[in-house]
Amino acid sequence: MNLTVGQERPGTQQTGTGQPAPGLLRPGPPSPEPLTPARLAAVVATIAASPALWRPLVQFNAERRWYYRLDQSDPNPAYELWLLSWLPGQQTGFHDHGDASGAFAVADGELLESTAQVGRREVRSRPLGAGAVRSFGPAYVHDVRNAGDRPAVSVHAYSPALSLMRRYEMSESGLVLAGTESAEDGW
Repeated sequence: MNLTVGQERPGTQQTGTGQPAPGLLRPGPPSPEPLTPARLAAVVATIAASPALWRPLVQFNAERRWYYRLDQSDPNPAYELWLLSWLPGQQTGFHDHGDASGAFAVADGELLESTAQVGRREVRSRPLGAGAVRSFGPAYVHDVRNAGDRPAVSVHAYSPALSLMRRYEMSESGLVLAGTESAEDGW
């Protein structure tokens, strides 16, 4: 089964080319059960390692991070895929993915992932070069940024599909919840 782009959930902005991405395959038979972080990691690693599949779709936007949901042509997928581009200095800010597990792979360039825990000021950061993969369970709080001097591209997967994201800010007392965004709000 081919994976195509351009079929975003209602309320999300379409920013990609709308062209099919031939050859991206589902990771096995459809399943109503969410995929594990390890399985999501395998999916994003496979796609990131195949630049012919994603490179023609990538765009860069100096105003904000560019992102595009890759559609699997399945009305009830067990996971969703996103392609993101990062110009130097672009970042997510601290956030989590609600009840979804996730994974991302750096397909090109280098990103810096920082993690923190709610109520604490300690931040741990690690650079992630092309081919690096990170996976995580629900409520994992991180900030991802392009701290380098050249553009980067990453592939992300979430299971179940994202329905909400919580945003966090660092305060004098540590990391605190700053707000919640939902898919219906059109992030």
